[in-house]
Parts: sequence; structure tokens; C-alpha cells
Amino acid sequence: MSEHDVFLADCPARTTLDLVADTWSVVVVFGLGGGPQRYSDLRDRIGGISKKMLTQTLRKLERNDLVERRALATAPPGVEYRLTSLGQSLLGPVSALARWAEEHAEELADDDRA
Repeated sequence: MSEHDVFLADCPARTTLDLVADTWSVVVVFGLGGGPQRYSDLRDRIGGISKKMLTQTLRKLERNDLVERRALATAPPGVEYRLTSLGQSLLGPVSALARWAEEHAEELADDDRA
């Protein structure tokens, strides 16, 4: 059994949930699940995300060792992002959550539930 309890206010596991449970983090991790991607390709793939939000999300994931950034020796210079081994370990749960959301989107979007 884990020594962490997400019900406690100061639990490190709760901080981890805050990091990975926001919409853009889930979508970016899921988007990088197929392999490394250039910034522009990732931005094009993720509908509705602004450049600023994508940059902030990638930096947050990079600071927490879930994503790594690699400069490319291309003209013009570019960068590519990939999941680290820790990020790869998050891919399973994130993929399951994304698939569940896709399967139940219509049920949850029902206007009669408001």
C-alpha cells in the first residue's frame, strides 16, 4: 500500500495529480504518445490550444521530467518534444482517460443534465 494519501492537503500525490490532471497536460502527453513531435506539428494536431498555452504546458511537463525538448540541427532551427521514461509511464493512464472521454462525450454533453 502507498505511503501517500491524496485526501491529505499536503500530500505530494495531490500535487502530482494537479500537474497531470489538467486538460492540456493530458492532451499533450496523449499527443506525444505516438513518438517525438516538432512543436508546430503538435500545435497543429491539438485543436484549440494557443501557442502560449502549449508552450506553458510543455515547459511545465519538461520541468517535471515528463517531457524532454531536443533542439534540431535544421534550417530553420527547430525543436522536438518526446516523452521521457517517466512520461511514458503516464501514457497508459492518460490514454485510458482520453479513450473513456471519447467514448462518453455524448452522454456527458447532454444538455438535460445541467
